[in-house]
Amino acid sequence: MLRWLTPINAWISRLCMYVAVAGLLGIVTVVTYQVFGRYVLNDTPTWAESLALVFVLYVTMFGAAVGVRDAGHIGLESILVMVMPERHRIWFEILIHVLVGIFGMVMGWNAWVLAESVMPYKIPNLGLSEGLNHIPLAMAGVLITLFSLEHILALIAGKEVRPSWH
Repeated sequence: MLRWLTPINAWISRLCMYVAVAGLLGIVTVVTYQVFGRYVLNDTPTWAESLALVFVLYVTMFGAAVGVRDAGHIGLESILVMVMPERHRIWFEILIHVLVGIFGMVMGWNAWVLAESVMPYKIPNLGLSEGLNHIPLAMAGVLITLFSLEHILALIAGKEVRPSWH
């Protein structure tokens, strides 16, 4: 299973980073336009702040999911884990990834329920569904679960998950 899961997860992770970078460029563009409109044109675009906030949600959530896959998040490498004997360390690391995966499932499910419940409402100044604010959270939950599963399988197989950018 790990043989096909790793390339798929690496591809998804890289795609998420490309989307996050595009989102960052979108934030810079929208905020620049907002500042230009406010101070040069003396006509602030009312939609710019709302759109920038939507971009921030996508950048943050996809970045967090990639952080789980590439082990770029804090907390998983503690002193306690490092000083444990190897046979105990692997079980502790598996437990950590199981807990992160459970968190991802719970986050994804509840974010989807929330997104579904607010779909009929519109984001002020944009006219887009309010559910767009919660969809990246649901997607990140699914990705965090998938990436945690990959780490668990790799630990059991005695392998290491290489970051997506290698």
